[in-house]
Amino acid sequence: MNAHPPLRIVDCTLREGEQYAHAHFDTDQRLSLARALDHFGVDVLEVTSPAASKRAFEDARALSSLGLNCDVAVHIRCHPGDARAALECGAQAVHVAFGTSPQLRQHSHRRSLDAVLAAAEEVLPPLLEAGRTVRFSCEDAFRTPLPDLVRVAQAVEQLGVQRFGLADTVGAASPDEVRERVGLVRQVVECDLEFHGHNDGGCAVANLWAAYRSGVSFLDVTVLGIGERNGICPLSGLVARALLEDPVTLERFELPELPELDAMVAGWLGIEIPFNACITSPTAFAHKAGLHTNAVLNEPGTYESIDPGRFGFERQLLAGHALVGRNLLRSEAARLGLQLGEAELVRATAELKERASTRPLTPAEVDELLRRHHSLTPQS
Repeated sequence: MNAHPPLRIVDCTLREGEQYAHAHFDTDQRLSLARALDHFGVDVLEVTSPAASKRAFEDARALSSLGLNCDVAVHIRCHPGDARAALECGAQAVHVAFGTSPQLRQHSHRRSLDAVLAAAEEVLPPLLEAGRTVRFSCEDAFRTPLPDLVRVAQAVEQLGVQRFGLADTVGAASPDEVRERVGLVRQVVECDLEFHGHNDGGCAVANLWAAYRSGVSFLDVTVLGIGERNGICPLSGLVARALLEDPVTLERFELPELPELDAMVAGWLGIEIPFNACITSPTAFAHKAGLHTNAVLNEPGTYESIDPGRFGFERQLLAGHALVGRNLLRSEAARLGLQLGEAELVRATAELKERASTRPLTPAEVDELLRRHHSLTPQS
């Protein structure tokens, strides 16, 4: 049985993702991505503040009018003008953020913690009275002194927010720190919790999962992990982690659509899907070393923790290189309808290794080599 809270995906590609250095989505792309993410099954679609520009307001209104199954949430500052724009654009949810760490209070907005809470007391009630789902998030929560973080969490819960957010804004936290801090906050508030974690320290996926295991229901991701600096947890990373540890949480999502989502956004950005992207990388299910390919031929699960077929992929067993093993070449020959004798198989493997030490062979070259050695095999 799943002892963790329900897993709720907050996709931030149309807000955090827009802050990626090379991102620029037009209106049609925003609408297309929103529909695709909704069909995939995300619970919340977070979009740029409608107060940011006229175009941002119009797009937020268009997105809010799509009739999606997920909630469209606008991300705003804790400011009355932003709140008015949030109400006017018709979004179902409003995500309010305020920096609470000493670094941000001193060098960014220059407000005391009392001033932060006073702003929340002014901005949040009208949003709640208007029937909006409201999340209040502490930006830079993991560099905020714990007493300050608890004070803010309890204050906004008393105001009536449905969720309290903890943001690892600079990606400085470790999984252990996330578990400890989230666990402490979970003890002092009853509202839902949300986690947003950057990847500056290389822990975005691990931190997100640590937050989930510690009581966070709402998990922030973007397609491909794009975002400010080097981004946040990618949707594919969350899917991979959940599939391995708690697969029942993913039953309601359209998992075969994940590769198309990554490919869509990568195409718009003019980038390749990263080679180390979980599940959707072109090499995610490619096996090369002879020891690995031999085992995978016998039982794919020996070197695959995730079934590629679940996402519409086929595994790749790479033969045209100097690390190739005889068993893979025997399998490749059988694929061609050829049966090589053991001596010919040894010679074919040796020749391939020698030739591939200069450059990899193409699949067609491997096939030609196998056919040539088959012709040398004594026929019974």
